[in-house]
This record gives sequence, C-alpha cells and structure tokens, in this order.
Amino acid sequence: MRFPLSRFGLAATLALTVTACGGEAGEPADPTAADGRTVAVEHAQGSTTVPVNPEKVITFDLASLDTLDVLGVPVTGVAKGHLPSYLDKYNGDEYVNAGTLFEPDFEAVNAAEPDLILVANRSAKAYDELSKIAPTVDLTLDWTSFKSSFVTNTEKLGTIFDKQDEVTAALTDISTKISKARENAADAGSGLIVLTSAGEVTAFGPGSRFGWLHDEFGVTPAIADVEAATHGDPISFEFILETNPDWLFVVDRDAATGEGTKTAQEVLDNEIVARTTAWSTQQVVYLDPVPWYVVMSGLNAVNQMIDEVTTGLAK
Repeated sequence: MRFPLSRFGLAATLALTVTACGGEAGEPADPTAADGRTVAVEHAQGSTTVPVNPEKVITFDLASLDTLDVLGVPVTGVAKGHLPSYLDKYNGDEYVNAGTLFEPDFEAVNAAEPDLILVANRSAKAYDELSKIAPTVDLTLDWTSFKSSFVTNTEKLGTIFDKQDEVTAALTDISTKISKARENAADAGSGLIVLTSAGEVTAFGPGSRFGWLHDEFGVTPAIADVEAATHGDPISFEFILETNPDWLFVVDRDAATGEGTKTAQEVLDNEIVARTTAWSTQQVVYLDPVPWYVVMSGLNAVNQMIDEVTTGLAK
C-alpha cells in the first residue's frame, strides 16, 4: 500500500528543497525560522521560499487548516465566518480574523506579521497582494487529479512544518481505505454524482470537482461526457431518468451554505426520479456537503469522504 505514496510523493520531493538560511559562518539565521532552515515550495503560482516551522501562519484554505489541525500545527489567523463545526474553535478571539475565503482583510493580515500565508482555490486571486505581506503558497487543488494533488499538497505541508512522518502514516492509511472503497465499488454498478442548489440539479463526471468518486474509488460513471465545471453541468429530472444510474450520489450545496428553502431530498423526491433504479432500490447516498463542498480536501475531510463512500456502497 506504499506504492501510491511513492508515485505521488515524487513530485512533492522534487518540488521541495530544504536549505539553511544563515549567511556566512557566525552570522545569525533568519529570525523567522526557529532553526535557521527554509524550504523552497513549488506551487500553483510559482515557487516560494518559506521558513521551516513558521511561527505565525495565516490560512485562507480550509483544506490546509483541516490538515494542520490534524497534525497539531498551530495557526495565527484564518478566514472566519464559514468554518465547519469541527473547526469552530478557530472562530475564537485568540485567532486573527483574516477576512473571508474570497476577500482577505489585508490590514489585519499585515498587522499579524505572518511568516507564511496559505491560499487555495477560493482565495488564489489574492495571491499577488498577500505575497507583498509575507511568503505565500498557493495550494489550489487540481480536480482532474484529485488524489495526486491532495497527496502532493499534504506532503508539502508536512515538509514545511517538519511533519513528514505523520503525513506519511496518514496518507498510507488513506490509500488503504481507498482500496477498500474500490472493492465495494467493483460490482456496484453505475453511479451519477449530482449537486442540488436552489431547487436546481447539476451533474458531475470523471475529472470534475467530485470526479474522484469515479477516478479513485472506481465507481462506474453512469455517463462520461459531463462538463467538468465548478458547479457541474445543469441537468433535468428527465436526464436522471434517462441516465438511470444504479447509484445516485448527492451533494446538497444549500445545506452547506445555509441558502435555499428545499433540501436535496425534497428536490429529488418526485415521480420522475422515483422511476430510476437508484431511487427504487434505495441506493441514493446523501454525501455530507461540509467535506465534499466546503473543505474539499484535507486529512480529516478526505477520511470522512472515503468513509461515506465505503459505507454507502456497502448497503
């Protein structure tokens, strides 16, 4: 089960170079690095040299916050307001309110004097401005290679915070769990992933935001040519019936954002969807939108997603 890690970890190894950050013999090391080391991190918007074990960290990436929380790495500030319940402690006054995932509070960030800033998919547009304040790393997730991207990002965090052993153990466990999910999916039949929002339904296929259900878990796509868009390809109830999946995997966006008036169950509970194989055999899996839609990756979230798929397919 170590093979996937060696394959995916190679890119991370090549992208990270650890060096001492002192000058000539006898000169003091960079004060932002506790032990004088830095690491060059290649990421979505370039290469950034950051101190190993930075003391003041601000993250605009919930996936990174999730992973750092699992690893026991303290942070100074976060984008507050839409934190999942299991990360609610970061809403506390002891943590700097760095703004929102889409709109950083640049004054608050600057005042915190961070040693490292983390951004990702939702906050990537602020990279240039944040980089003027402190070393910034963009850990944007690549939907088309979800597991590889997730593993690489996690290994980068492990190197930055000197938690390589802990990360290796966590990723090994995840690979083992994914293999179990693939066993359950082998004879499960076809599956269709849909997202409900404001009464509308969109579909996702391989290589899309939720496509790793097919790409990694091995669930056979009910239809392959679905547009790989952020919020999916708009579809009708008739489309679901015509596709007629054996399994229907559902993400309720409104439940995650607090918007809308109908639950996913209410949206899909109609005479058209009721005629599908998935509905009639009670093979509809309602996925928790917090890890799937809000956090998107991170060690805790990914474990939750794997467990949901494994349990759902074991029905």
